[in-house]
Amino acid sequence: MSERPPQRNLILILARDFASRLATAVVLVDEQGSIIYYNEAASRMLGIRFVEGAGMPADDWSTRFHQVDEAGQPIGLDENPLGIAFRQQKPNHRVLRFRDLEGNTHRVGVTAFPLLAHAGDLVGALAIFWEQDA
Repeated sequence: MSERPPQRNLILILARDFASRLATAVVLVDEQGSIIYYNEAASRMLGIRFVEGAGMPADDWSTRFHQVDEAGQPIGLDENPLGIAFRQQKPNHRVLRFRDLEGNTHRVGVTAFPLLAHAGDLVGALAIFWEQDA
């Protein structure tokens, strides 16, 4: 008899449904920062389909897309809005640049926030991002 995969928290299920209905790029991560969903708009911007990027751990996505600040300095996971949201459980916003997997550079505004079931009970985080004028 095979074991069932663990059931996702209802908040993550609802967040995924919300993200799937938006035309704005959205990435959803679990409490460890691993990608559990991103929508079609994010897929186009990242240059990778969700079926190929699902499960990507935070250490991978935070470096794979070569993120830099406005001055061109690399942004680590602790400075990335999504990293701040799931590691520090605080919302964050900033403008940054990243290189998609097709080699194109994007200047984006990113707003991320933690998803909490109860105070201090982190279940994941969500980032919404959009192209900024160059």
